[in-house]
Amino acid sequence: MDAAVNQDASKIDPRVDLERLLKLRLIVARHGEMDRAGWWNTNGILGRHGALALKRGFPSTHHFAQARIAFAVARSRCHDLFDPPGCMTLWNLSARIEDQFEEHWQDWLDQGERWSPFFAHLAGAGSNDLLVALSEAGLVDQRHRDAVGQLRRSAEGRSVPLPGAHEPNDEIITLLSAGFAKGERGHPAIPYARLEE
Repeated sequence: MDAAVNQDASKIDPRVDLERLLKLRLIVARHGEMDRAGWWNTNGILGRHGALALKRGFPSTHHFAQARIAFAVARSRCHDLFDPPGCMTLWNLSARIEDQFEEHWQDWLDQGERWSPFFAHLAGAGSNDLLVALSEAGLVDQRHRDAVGQLRRSAEGRSVPLPGAHEPNDEIITLLSAGFAKGERGHPAIPYARLEE
């Protein structure tokens, strides 16, 4: 095998499907907007109004411009509310995974047409239930719903701890996303998991 190909393959963390992570972040970001759960200060940036506002300046990449804005605001709001050391959240995974996520951004931009149906569904999705939205996208199943049902908000109500210590993987990241369902309108509860040492 070519050394360069082998080196590139070693950079990808096999435990995390980056496309799945993108979809999870998109659905949680959309759910948290002011016109839905009211958790962060974007109002339909991932909805139809956001698409109309950005399409003129970014005709072929406006969906991903919308996503960048929504992700930055959601990440900042969650960080301000609850940022535990030695832990991961949906918006703050390991540096390696975040770097891989950024590296894939250009690939997703180049595949804009493939992503258009997902963004169209996201913009028009009417459910105010995060778990329903995640289920409709095929990202959670009954097993995840049961796990989320067992999670509890912390005493101060700002966080949702996942029991145990974990390495980042698709299952944990899915629960970090679905755990946002424990929040209330205007009052997010940030799911987090302690990192294995």
